[in-house]
Amino acid sequence: MDEITKGFIEKADKYGVRNYSPLPVVLKSGKGIYVYDVSGKKYFDMLSAYSAVNQGHCHIKIGKAAIEQIKKLTLTSRAFHNDKMGLLLEKISKLTGMPKVLLMNSGAEGVETSIKAMRKWGYDIKGVEKDKAEIIIAEGNFHGRTTTIVGLSSDNTAKNGFGPFTPGFVSIPYNDIKSLENTITKNTVGFLVEPVQGEAGILIPDRNYLKEVRRICSEKNVLLCLDEVQTGLGRTGKLFCFEHSEIRPDMIVMGKALSGGFYPISAVAASEEIMNVFTPGTHGSTFGGSSLASAIGVAALDVIVDEKLPERSAELGKYFLEKLKQIDNQDIKEIRGIGLFVAIEMKKPIAKEICKKLMDVGVLAKDTHETTIRFAPPLVIKKEEIDDAVELIHKVI
Repeated sequence: MDEITKGFIEKADKYGVRNYSPLPVVLKSGKGIYVYDVSGKKYFDMLSAYSAVNQGHCHIKIGKAAIEQIKKLTLTSRAFHNDKMGLLLEKISKLTGMPKVLLMNSGAEGVETSIKAMRKWGYDIKGVEKDKAEIIIAEGNFHGRTTTIVGLSSDNTAKNGFGPFTPGFVSIPYNDIKSLENTITKNTVGFLVEPVQGEAGILIPDRNYLKEVRRICSEKNVLLCLDEVQTGLGRTGKLFCFEHSEIRPDMIVMGKALSGGFYPISAVAASEEIMNVFTPGTHGSTFGGSSLASAIGVAALDVIVDEKLPERSAELGKYFLEKLKQIDNQDIKEIRGIGLFVAIEMKKPIAKEICKKLMDVGVLAKDTHETTIRFAPPLVIKKEEIDDAVELIHKVI
């Protein structure tokens, strides 16, 4: 580690809280699929800030929209209207086919919003007895880090020491239709689930899983809420991951790439019946739907659609997966992926060690659960850039 890098890391360690364990690289700039450290070394970004920069780093069109809006108006709070929020609401509504949209900031806030909506719908519309509402969640999930959400986690590192946890949630195995069917009761108001579990290691359920989930939820009058914060907006080869299953959820939570990495923006989209349970004073956010967020969000979505990023993800994801599957290493347990959302799972807990070696050769990827390496490059990546990155990945693994 050079002295410049060491100095930045020491300062962060001295004054910051060690709530993350990042790789020892200090990034200074980025463009497209590449990032550069403080010493000028160039890297392939194979994480995309957990899919927040699907459009690539510092996309010129999103940056232009941000700069233009910063010069005019950034924030009014929701005490007043602004001239940008309606444009973003309309665009999300048309892209999702959902008539109502509520804007927040982080993905976790989006999930919290969906939890509140499902519960209130259960009381106001379904007729569940007061304070008896239950939401089913899946083991291995990652929905955020608020005090409510960490209680849903099956990851002890994320939840130990933060109890007591919020009641009203029932956990079942992921990708298990029978468990869902057997767990629903008269008090069940919703099923909150990721269509592909990202943080768990890019776990892809059976082909008919979401179709069966949709059928059961419809039959039992239970809301199906899909957390598409990481899988949505092109990452898996469709605009939204649920499109692979040809179903419609009742609620969609989105975030991350909704801003292209320029600003925290999240949203929940659903029907009027569900979203109209919110009335003035029941939910809100100072920054949610701000002028700046809305201008950025419109530009970020335009880039995804205009540059056909979901289609690129589908085509190049298959190519990337085929290239990775040529790696010959007896310690590899499985290589799997959907779109440009790919994982190499090892038989041994050596994922972090591999990620450090990848960093040394100029590829930034992220380990999860000790055995899995995730690759999720910006969707603007080109075939020849995949070739160059895979050559380095082969060399390491």
